[in-house]
Amino acid sequence: MRLLGGLSVTCGDARLTVPPGSRRLLAFLALHPAGVDRRSAAGILWPDVGDGRAAGNLRSALWRLQRGSCPLVQAEQSVLRLTADVEVDLRRLEEWASRVLAGVPEPADLAVDPGPIADLELLPGWYDDWVLAVRQRLQLRLLHALEALSRLLQQAGRPDAAVEAMHVAVLAEPLRESGQRALIEAHQAAGDWVAARRQFDAFRSILRREIGVEPSAELRAVASATGR
Repeated sequence: MRLLGGLSVTCGDARLTVPPGSRRLLAFLALHPAGVDRRSAAGILWPDVGDGRAAGNLRSALWRLQRGSCPLVQAEQSVLRLTADVEVDLRRLEEWASRVLAGVPEPADLAVDPGPIADLELLPGWYDDWVLAVRQRLQLRLLHALEALSRLLQQAGRPDAAVEAMHVAVLAEPLRESGQRALIEAHQAAGDWVAARRQFDAFRSILRREIGVEPSAELRAVASATGR
């Protein structure tokens, strides 16, 4: 199941057609891998109707999903969850981020192209509160992971790749100081002192213009290594 870039489901080589009334239920379950209470799910997914109608909508959405040839949902008396063999792309991304943030990456983790990672958007065009909360958390987690990836690449002797990773993160969030610091340090690790100083000066100008503040003392200390 894909949630990044839009909801889609494949079974083997075939792409499944998910009934419109069941798409929100399927996405909701994918965002809650531990399972959800039936009553709570109905209330969250159909907040504008009464409890009885919401429960009926849930039963209808579940029935449509269970009619398909590929089982997707495990329905118990009071709990719903995706079946154990359903793979969700969001989980793979979260696992990559967890390994990178913990400093224990697999070799393939350092080969990830940071550009596509930063462009990933959870369920674009969905504006339910339960989607927005996860989307915001995911975006922040990916920025943290890109900063950690940059440090790991520097440790692996790949400063140019570290610079690339942080350029992507800074483009996504130019006012985030931790990202700017990681980019400056990556430039320094690559021996490009001019680029490091230029990046600091550009960030200081953005801060002054946008919110009227100066970079932190910590960042100024990092940048001071590039000369004044």
